[in-house]
Amino acid sequence: MAKIGFMQGRLSPIEEGKIQAFPWKYWRDEFTLAQRHGFPSMEWTIDQEGLSENPLMTEGGRQEIRRLCVQHGIEIPSLTGDCFMQAPFWKSDGERRTALLDDMATVLEAAAELGIRYIVVPLVDNGRLENEQQVEALYSGLETVHSLMGDGDIQIAFESDFPPKRLQEFIASLDEALFGINYDIGNSAALGYDPSEEITAYGSRILNVHVKDRILGGTTVPLGQGNADLPRIFQMLKETGYQGQYILQTARAVDGDHVGVLCRYRDMVDRWLD
Repeated sequence: MAKIGFMQGRLSPIEEGKIQAFPWKYWRDEFTLAQRHGFPSMEWTIDQEGLSENPLMTEGGRQEIRRLCVQHGIEIPSLTGDCFMQAPFWKSDGERRTALLDDMATVLEAAAELGIRYIVVPLVDNGRLENEQQVEALYSGLETVHSLMGDGDIQIAFESDFPPKRLQEFIASLDEALFGINYDIGNSAALGYDPSEEITAYGSRILNVHVKDRILGGTTVPLGQGNADLPRIFQMLKETGYQGQYILQTARAVDGDHVGVLCRYRDMVDRWLD
């Protein structure tokens, strides 16, 4: 089976009506459920609200995460930093910017302690880059965390709403050993981007893939019901030599059977990848 993991929280009840948020009440249970249903990996999530209380960010929490990973045979290769999108340092200045960069450094250090390699930084929604000044503010801020990334022990994967050519130019200006792309299939479908143009432009820089389906100009829908040509995209990714993981960031179950629907999505993706 291909490396099909899930976004943390997708095996849990929805928190406060949010499609994605750290599952405070259920995060331990997801290790048991992942093992029981054959998921080898999860992508950790971390929000700005409650950042310092997230288990990743405390020594005791990291010890418990390590224990649960070993006990249940689960890997955590990646982390989605929604905190960076919710409070982007590239849109702040002064003491606020310094504090947010300190938060980023702390997240990178905590992730490194757990062996998490890929840090997804969403440049979408509140975090989207709206002008060249923000792009330069992002670049200058990244220079402050370079030393924490080693020689690629940790890599930042940017998720962006830039058109293919612009995203190719953006990522080409950053060190290939440290920075790459998180390719979100559903977001690209919603924006109407041509996947062959995208993957031709920057396929070699893709470090991580989020699997979901969206309607053109609209919201997330069950796999196969939106505008994403999933079988074609998976084939193109394979042809580029992509050997990373596919993280299910899929639509939530309308009937509350979040485990059942995630297993169905996993089986669908596995068939398309085969």
